[in-house]
Amino acid sequence: MNIALLLTIIFIYFLVLLGVAFYTSRNSDNQSFFIGNRKSTWWLVAFGMIGTSLSGVTFISVPGTVGKSPFGGFEYFQFVLGNFIGYFVIAFVLLPLYYKMNLTSIYTYLNKRFNTEAHKTGSAF
Repeated sequence: MNIALLLTIIFIYFLVLLGVAFYTSRNSDNQSFFIGNRKSTWWLVAFGMIGTSLSGVTFISVPGTVGKSPFGGFEYFQFVLGNFIGYFVIAFVLLPLYYKMNLTSIYTYLNKRFNTEAHKTGSAF
């Protein structure tokens, strides 16, 4: 593939991402970003969880990494399995806790459960 064509495709992809972000972020604040103003349906949250684990970098770099792998891409498959397991932990452990305690992130949990130092230490890690 021609390098100019490849860079053009990547540039257009990032322009589309910026356009979608600009269009969807109008009239948004922290409440809408972190908790969707508590009006999001379950399937929208599910797509959001998958979307956060698949970034533009993953979209661009994974095919090349998997193609070069001597093991046929099974290293990346481990990442996918980890995401799958992690989604169940989030869905059945963290989300009920977040809704019960009216939290927006793990850092607010650390602050409420322990103290500000735990909050700052957790965010540093």
